[in-house]
Amino acid sequence: MARVPREPDDETGRIFELQEEVEQLKEAVTSHAVVDQAIGMVVALGRVTPDQGWQILKEVSQHTNIKLRTVAELILAWARTGEMPQQIGAELEAALDRHGPTQIPGSPVE
Repeated sequence: MARVPREPDDETGRIFELQEEVEQLKEAVTSHAVVDQAIGMVVALGRVTPDQGWQILKEVSQHTNIKLRTVAELILAWARTGEMPQQIGAELEAALDRHGPTQIPGSPVE
């Protein structure tokens, strides 16, 4: 069967679509790495399983109405700087309390 030649506009449009898809995939890979690193932090901090760490991140995200990737980025920034928004810290501690016995290091003892 003979191949029907495509119009140049069709090919240009397809190139732009593919470039956009590549950018979205790059962002997804980066986002996934950030979330995985934050899960690792939660696992180490809370002495919980990786599945529980994922659940904790989701709960913090849902309870604060902040995107999961942003929550993950804030947790990683906290590891570097020691600073975390109060809302995230409180929710993280509450989620850890629900899933594990530990308290966030440096937070006040109640």
